Amino acid sequence: MIQSSTICNVMIKKIEVIPAMDLMDGHCVRLRQGDFNQRKNYASDPLAVAKQFENAGFRRLHMVDLDGARAGTPKHLHILKKVAAETSLFIDFSGGIKTDADIENLFEAGAALAAIGSVAVKNKPLFFRWLKKYGPEKILLGVDVRDEKLAISGWTEQTDIDLFGFLGEMTGAGVRQVFCTDIGKDGLLAGPSTELYCKILQQFPDLELIASGGVSSPEELPELEKISCTGAIVGKAIYEDFSNLKNWLIA
Repeated sequence: MIQSSTICNVMIKKIEVIPAMDLMDGHCVRLRQGDFNQRKNYASDPLAVAKQFENAGFRRLHMVDLDGARAGTPKHLHILKKVAAETSLFIDFSGGIKTDADIENLFEAGAALAAIGSVAVKNKPLFFRWLKKYGPEKILLGVDVRDEKLAISGWTEQTDIDLFGFLGEMTGAGVRQVFCTDIGKDGLLAGPSTELYCKILQQFPDLELIASGGVSSPEELPELEKISCTGAIVGKAIYEDFSNLKNWLIA
């Protein structure tokens, strides 16, 4: 394991574990490396899962509409609405957000944050308008990467866009919150991309960076905290050992 605290000259921030809820056909699922053909179902009642997260002590939820990402329009706003109405979880929602109506609808359904990925790449004027209208506190930029190049449209479209140049443009426009997923790590329980996140925070030390992908155990969290990640999105590792949810909570 790299000694991240000696590599990253950044202020240590408290890290928060954020359970992921990936939705397909109304079910909680996980994909392997973003492959829609490598799907594993975990639960058929997302609201019940959300309540278990809340009861265990989690305060936040990362909700991903996988069907929406593929279709280009949200498909699970009804689940967002239920979870927001019946829990106190702080929810960021992503997947298929392409229009003014989409983002308005997700906020009306109870999302605290709009997690935006593809639009920030394909339609920057629209993204910057949302950033100005709603403020950086309501927008969470999602960057999904393979070998430090962006992937978009639910990871189905690989680009040649350099991650760091893109982040420079986005932070220059006012983006403050980013979650970064290393697709090569996602769903493999192979450990997070600590070196990548360290590199990001070296260049953008004021960024509120959330790690995503590969986290396999609570023991990996202190290393992410040392390099000043503010959060860690955890999916498969939580679902594979759901009876021990509280082990993930950082005191």
